[in-house]
Amino acid sequence: MASNGFTKATVALLVVLFVVGLFVGGLAVSYFANSRISNLNGQITSLQSQISDLKGFQNVTYQSITILQNGTSLTSLYDSVRDSIVLIEGSISGGTQQGSGFVYNFNGTTVVLTNYHVVHGTTGLSVTFSDGRGYSAKVLGTDPYSDLAIVSVNAPTSEFKPLNIVSSSTLAVGDSVIAIGNPYGLVGSLTTGVVSALGRTITENTTGGFAIANIIQTSAPINPGNSGGPLLNAVGNVIGITTAIVSNSQGLGFAIPSDTILKEVDALITTGSYSGHSYLGVTGEDMSYSLAQQSGSSVTYGWKIVSVVSGGPSDGKLKVGDIIIALNNQTITNGDELASYLEEHTLPGNTVVVTVVRGNMQVDVSVVLGSRPSPSS
Repeated sequence: MASNGFTKATVALLVVLFVVGLFVGGLAVSYFANSRISNLNGQITSLQSQISDLKGFQNVTYQSITILQNGTSLTSLYDSVRDSIVLIEGSISGGTQQGSGFVYNFNGTTVVLTNYHVVHGTTGLSVTFSDGRGYSAKVLGTDPYSDLAIVSVNAPTSEFKPLNIVSSSTLAVGDSVIAIGNPYGLVGSLTTGVVSALGRTITENTTGGFAIANIIQTSAPINPGNSGGPLLNAVGNVIGITTAIVSNSQGLGFAIPSDTILKEVDALITTGSYSGHSYLGVTGEDMSYSLAQQSGSSVTYGWKIVSVVSGGPSDGKLKVGDIIIALNNQTITNGDELASYLEEHTLPGNTVVVTVVRGNMQVDVSVVLGSRPSPSS
């Protein structure tokens, strides 16, 4: 009986000890689990704090990012030139004509430069500055063959903040450009792009069929109302005047080069016109492989003469069917190059040596250049 009692007591003790052990073990596990959880929560809090700090750092980084053009912030560039850009408005039959322009100082005379087609045929011309103040204006000089116009504005001196014009001769395809103007009347709009081609020619309704030569082609978006605004280089100097777009095109605009402006501005201000456009007196078309095949020519480049103006500079010297391949030993591959060479390197009265392919022969012909007749002629 004693042995059996001992056994029961022992079993009871063991059960008690087992339960106590479970309880103590549970407390220990709970303690270590809670400690682990607390530790993990601390680590999570620390990570959240670090993430928060990181987010804050990233926000500061984004806020300090600026788009640069040759080290110049576009925001800073825009702020430095926006007050020089103006809105030009004039009345035409049936409505109003709008365009852009910019302030320029030539030898102490402050004027607004714009396109000829912006002011052509207008009355009641006005110029509005970036502060919203508008003033009456009048045209001082025009050249339809370069689509240039000089406008005088009856405004206080404090309104005029001239831009600097630099030579466009160093421009290269791929150079960054900025256009600022008033597309669709949206004053002071900025777009950016690159020079996508040089030496283009375009023809406008006001040129009487004659080409405007040596044009800059750009990918900067240009829309109606941009005409007459400045095309700027990466540091904010004028290298052209935006002038035209191609209908239904994407990223294809044109600008008059600043070298043309600098060449003409004196005459336009002092005499009201420019008469330095040389005239060869022929019409033609670009040569190509298919045209050469059709005509049986071995020459696939150059400019083929289609007509010679009677009584013009080339009358009796050049012939229909001649293919112009060089001027003064400068190779001419198409009509763009022909027009650009004449515009950039010659004046009326100059003698040029025209190299042509005539039949199976290459011939040099000397021609004394004339002056272009007026667009209405």
